[in-house]
Amino acid sequence: MTIGILTSGGDCPGLNAVIRGAVIKGDRIYQERFVGIRDGWRGIVEDDVADLPRHDVRGLSRQGGTILGTSRTNPFEHGGSERVREVMQRHSMNALIAIGGEGTLTAARRLSDDGLPVVGVPKTIDNDLSATDYTFGFDTAVAIATESIDRLRTTAESHHRCMVVEVMGRHVGWIALHAGLASGAHAVLIPEIPVSLDQVCEWVRSAQSRGRAPVVVVAEGFIPAGEERATAPRGLDAFGRPRLGGIGETIAPMIEEQTGIETRTARLGHLQRGGVPTAYDRVLATRFGAAAIDAVIAERWGSMVSLSGESIVHVDLHAATTVLKTVPRERWDEAAILFG
Repeated sequence: MTIGILTSGGDCPGLNAVIRGAVIKGDRIYQERFVGIRDGWRGIVEDDVADLPRHDVRGLSRQGGTILGTSRTNPFEHGGSERVREVMQRHSMNALIAIGGEGTLTAARRLSDDGLPVVGVPKTIDNDLSATDYTFGFDTAVAIATESIDRLRTTAESHHRCMVVEVMGRHVGWIALHAGLASGAHAVLIPEIPVSLDQVCEWVRSAQSRGRAPVVVVAEGFIPAGEERATAPRGLDAFGRPRLGGIGETIAPMIEEQTGIETRTARLGHLQRGGVPTAYDRVLATRFGAAAIDAVIAERWGSMVSLSGESIVHVDLHAATTVLKTVPRERWDEAAILFG
């Protein structure tokens, strides 16, 4: 059997550990052959495929990024299922492992619905897939965001400023919530909970009145109360989703004007995706890769590997891509007790 592997969408710490786990177990236990598809769905529709021997994955678990490359190509804008099937047949591919987030797995689901042998592996630093307890990359992103906020706090305190820190989080605020709690932020703004600027400024003033330098953590998808849509000045991506970013720069001058406190913005952006994965993410990603091979051998087409408690299970791709795992109101309320 020949198995193709691709990584698609935004890069994420732990991708290489998935590849390594899949190839090593597939080679050692099942004696299967692997090919790597370069740059996600672009590689499969443009026939950019190469052998992926076990030798090429040695030591990958500690390496960030993805050796296969990635892109945000949508295969259904480049021939769809017919083109994917054609390229798979050309390379005698019996199965395809697609590692990615919401957009990637939605494409994988559609391909599976059209009869292609596809297995999914969830990848998103946002941790927003409801069919798995955690996704690899999330722990690393939170660790990076927390360290960054800790560093920004020292300069804010030196200059008696308010600091607005924008983190990733398209539809959900898990990174903002966890990093905000871990760093002792004075406000955490997430897409699930509309908050007025007046309330934010009240928290900022409260923190300053106690001699603190206020820190506001905001997810990129946050929509202030009274607004209709998230800040997206860069248009849409290949899957038709807004390219978010800039909410921090939008609200920071408003906070400064209303409170009179000098306010600066730091947008962490791709820093959260870069660098080496944490130990937790290396372990989870490796387990996902090994479980993906088991799914291929068992011909669990249209399934996705998933973490349930401490166990790796398999779930239907439809369940994985139809409902987002949002932050429950009670989780934000727990954090809000500490704001201001």
